[in-house]
Amino acid sequence: MSSNEPNARAILQQKHPWNLLSDSELNYMIEHSAIRHVKKNGYIYGEGEQPTHLIIVLSGKVKIFKTGMGGRNQIVRFIKADQLLGYRAMFAGEKYVTTATAFEPSIVLEVPEAVVRRLIHDNPDLSFAFIHFLSVDLGIADARSVVLTQSHVRGRLAESLLHLKDNFGLEADGSGTLAVTLSREDLASLSNMTTSNAIRTLAQLSKEGILEVKGRKIRILDEDRLQRISKFE
Repeated sequence: MSSNEPNARAILQQKHPWNLLSDSELNYMIEHSAIRHVKKNGYIYGEGEQPTHLIIVLSGKVKIFKTGMGGRNQIVRFIKADQLLGYRAMFAGEKYVTTATAFEPSIVLEVPEAVVRRLIHDNPDLSFAFIHFLSVDLGIADARSVVLTQSHVRGRLAESLLHLKDNFGLEADGSGTLAVTLSREDLASLSNMTTSNAIRTLAQLSKEGILEVKGRKIRILDEDRLQRISKFE
């Protein structure tokens, strides 16, 4: 890796699960991996492709989506720095069922499948960590699928906003503003609704004093009510 690349070792050595690796294991992984810079909206992997690498997001944010009927994209989730993507299909020996693009300029580390398999074979703690990640992801996917298929638009939008809060957190100024900005189209896609419904529902929640909306900035004013809406509406 060239000297102007980010120091992947320094980034990963304090992060779970890579802090479970010995120094020699971490060095082996990094030496056999490649850093890739991805522009905003840049392609990372595509639906129907065969996985060859585990992908670690070193910086930036990644959007995972699936193309449905009529070419409409359904956002499945967002991946932030320090998180992984592409490993479910890789471990299953299946082709990707989603597409990943950079939501903002991002840097990713691509770890060859053979390297990952050698590491988890030699390090049981790392193997268990992947089982944990897969289990958590499955639980989140199950819960979201119920909300997005059975809730009304208010409940779906509320759940998506809480999902964004849990994933990206709030801005450090204490205002309650989500630390991520989405277009109305992306928010609608994440919530399994039309853009017009997303705009209308945001306006309603703002009028009720649950949110404050300024452009793409969304401030949560009443999280308890938002939680109730996500569960019961």
